[in-house]
Amino acid sequence: MGRSRLTPEREAELYDAVLDLLREVGYDALTMDAVAARTRSSKATLYRQWQGKPELVARALRHCKPVSTSDVDTGTLRGDFAELVRRADEHGKVEKDAALMRGLGMAIHGNPDLHQALRDVLLDPEVTGLNAMLQRGIDRGEIAADCPALRFTPHMFVGALIARQLMEGCPADGAFLSAYLDAVVFPALGV
Repeated sequence: MGRSRLTPEREAELYDAVLDLLREVGYDALTMDAVAARTRSSKATLYRQWQGKPELVARALRHCKPVSTSDVDTGTLRGDFAELVRRADEHGKVEKDAALMRGLGMAIHGNPDLHQALRDVLLDPEVTGLNAMLQRGIDRGEIAADCPALRFTPHMFVGALIARQLMEGCPADGAFLSAYLDAVVFPALGV
């Protein structure tokens, strides 16, 4: 694929337009025609750059993510998690991203290509980064290597983002996530 033919600015513009359209119409109603029209591109250009709608959406989400687990290392697990929450909450991005992910969560049930693209481009790299963060905690002696909650840590994070909206009707903001870490994640990890 020839993604390098787009300037970084043009690629960012395309990704922002894709996310705006997702928020407006949802995944199922999003079309490559609509993206082409919104971005003044041709469909051929879009298909040259991305294999299709699932990959384009996944890469747009990845590009616009406020923080990545792989670039946080404060020296302590508590510090790493606090930094993740701080960065995610900086511009209210956690709320917007959570809303998009909830909508896409519904769409993946009928679209295995979207599910795979989200896993490959968005989820797997974050889980890999989170596991590296947890491994550093083990290496520093903050977490027991045989802690049974380790393998469920990604599930706890995703659960927090989804459950707050579902149960309380409001998004998981930084204050909620910080309290959740203190009450649920850290005790489960023995930190």
